Amino acid sequence: MDLGIFLPTMAPRGAAVGDVVAAARHAERLGFESVWAVDQLVAGTGVPIMDSTVALAAAAAATTTVGIGYGVLVLPLRPAAWAAKQAASLQLVSGGRLLLGVGVGGERHARSWDAAGVPRRERGRRTDAALGALPAWIAGDEALVGGRPVRLAPGVPRPPVLVGGAGEAALARAVAHGDGWFGLPLPPARLAATVGRLRELADTAGRTPPSVTGSAMVAMEGDPAVPGDAALARILTDPDGLFGMPAEALPGMVLRTPRALAERLATWAGLGARRVVLTVAGGDWARQAELVAVAAAAAGAPEARAGAERG
Repeated sequence: MDLGIFLPTMAPRGAAVGDVVAAARHAERLGFESVWAVDQLVAGTGVPIMDSTVALAAAAAATTTVGIGYGVLVLPLRPAAWAAKQAASLQLVSGGRLLLGVGVGGERHARSWDAAGVPRRERGRRTDAALGALPAWIAGDEALVGGRPVRLAPGVPRPPVLVGGAGEAALARAVAHGDGWFGLPLPPARLAATVGRLRELADTAGRTPPSVTGSAMVAMEGDPAVPGDAALARILTDPDGLFGMPAEALPGMVLRTPRALAERLATWAGLGARRVVLTVAGGDWARQAELVAVAAAAAGAPEARAGAERG
């Protein structure tokens, strides 16, 4: 099971976003399999966030082997053809390293829909329509738009499509359109039930179950910049901030120790995940990446072990 990590493309209000080029190089040196970017137009009520495609293009140019992932691209915010063109271009400049996570977008970022002029009620329909055309457009084949064929060029090898979300519609969409499913950092009991439901839907549809990409949040001890429990809770639950999580979701959400990380990785491994992507919830991003690599190496994650040995 491989490990990925989200790049520091978001920051608290009034702070600067991280150096994604330095972060991508650091992650590659540490042996992470992939680096990821959050996608949103207006995060919360306006915290700083980089454009995901620009961030991933910069990361791709600064690295040679690490995968480059959208976690996840909010498809309905964009015209489908533009999303396909950006994905194909990123696949081209990265040398085939793109991991195309896609989703409908969350309820919390209402101002994104206002800014893009897209009604939220249309997001599911727009996402399904985009997923129907995206593979052909990325590959340079024709797709119908309003009954007329449209082709985008240059075509590139189609990247794996990972559909995000934990609701019934998202799981059905992953089965219908995805090579994989991008899971949220849910409690272990919900993870098992959700992955089980994903496989039930695939069996009913007569399809091979999508591969599973898991996720988790970390704020590992051993980093002088890591916030205490109370401060971290304020960061996570701030409705205008980076995460906007409900307070009842906090217990067990953020992994603070090597043992907690090992246990969560084991949970995902037991569910058949092919990778787990980590979000740094607090602390110094580079130091957190190092602590995760060491802890994961001790737990037996091969990619992190290789990076820890190189370091």
